Amino acid sequence: MSCDFKVLQFNMQFGQIWSEHYPDHAPVRLAATIEEIQSHEADIILLQEVEQARPGGIQLAEPPNYTAIKSALTDYDGYFSYPKADPQELPFGIGLAIFSKTPLRDRMELELPSPRVAFEFLGETRMPTDRHLIGATTTIKGRDVHLLNTHLLAFFMLNLSEEQQGQRELVAQQLSATRDMPTLLMGDFNVSKHERLVKQFGDLGFHTVQSLEPTWRRRPYVLDHIFYNDFLRPSDYWVLPTPASDHHTLSAEFEFTR
Repeated sequence: MSCDFKVLQFNMQFGQIWSEHYPDHAPVRLAATIEEIQSHEADIILLQEVEQARPGGIQLAEPPNYTAIKSALTDYDGYFSYPKADPQELPFGIGLAIFSKTPLRDRMELELPSPRVAFEFLGETRMPTDRHLIGATTTIKGRDVHLLNTHLLAFFMLNLSEEQQGQRELVAQQLSATRDMPTLLMGDFNVSKHERLVKQFGDLGFHTVQSLEPTWRRRPYVLDHIFYNDFLRPSDYWVLPTPASDHHTLSAEFEFTR
């Protein structure tokens, strides 16, 4: 089938490789992450959990992982953004990145507030930190394409109801604003019962390339998605396990429909 461009969706877990026996204590091997990203030869790459959160919520002006990846992807334009700095940030992955073989413009970011609910972490009472969404526009084969990237709060990890949809509603508003052009929304949506997520965005005219194969190693959940609107049609897709993360890679080839 024909293909106008290929995209890669990847939660890279800040370069921490997968270990079946000690997943929380596996080493960080960024070289393996970069090798995995390059192997897909995608035109568009959207990454989540690019950096590991530092104590006190400190955010380095030159994010080390993003900087290394950008240096390796010499043929790509790149855009990176941290979420709002917060001293309560847990030592996991933060930060979103977009890479494109064609220049990026009209870059934007949107704060996605988290609910003020308490939870326990290592014997301490904590509050979830806010998430965010980033976007940019590029031109592929003479057609403008809007790209959106996000990483939502995992309510299921906090034993909270996923019906608290404040973040998803804000994402949905962004989708509604881009109905008149080819648009891709990609990311780690952290929704264990993904059917309602798929319906919510489907009602806005956005479809996911797949909702059957799990994309996370720790539990059989479809957390990662590539949503597209009717200006685009996927000609193929792949969910591929990788030793470079606890998430599988999700990639797809697209063609323009009009």
